Amino acid sequence: MSTAPIWKKPASAEEATERLASSASGHLGLRITEIGPDFLRGAMVLDHRHVQPWRVLHGGISLVVSETLGSVGAFLASPEGFHVVGIEINANHLAPVPEGQEITAECRPLHTGRSTQVWQTEIRRPDGRLACVSRITCAVLPD
Repeated sequence: MSTAPIWKKPASAEEATERLASSASGHLGLRITEIGPDFLRGAMVLDHRHVQPWRVLHGGISLVVSETLGSVGAFLASPEGFHVVGIEINANHLAPVPEGQEITAECRPLHTGRSTQVWQTEIRRPDGRLACVSRITCAVLPD
């Protein structure tokens, strides 16, 4: 992918994390740690809110991470006067992540069209192993 910034709206990782504070992903402790020229990164330490009864990352939490990063990315990559809504999401869960570990996630666009965008998120364990790969499709709508 190109290293030229794809963002059409200004944002910093700090501002994006602040905006999440009063949402589900903020309640879960997801932080946006970096907004690069064509990607977003996030991180979250897993605690009792994030795990299955077997004390590993719950698949639904992986989808919250993916939907959040993909939606933020799609919003920032859309022109002023437009917002986005998720219309489809899928995930493949590939490796467990135990409670107490920190996951990191990187989200990149696969398609940034005028009416739809597709973003892919890779969630990794501390050892670098891929725990989940997920894609979200967002509709781009006028305000």
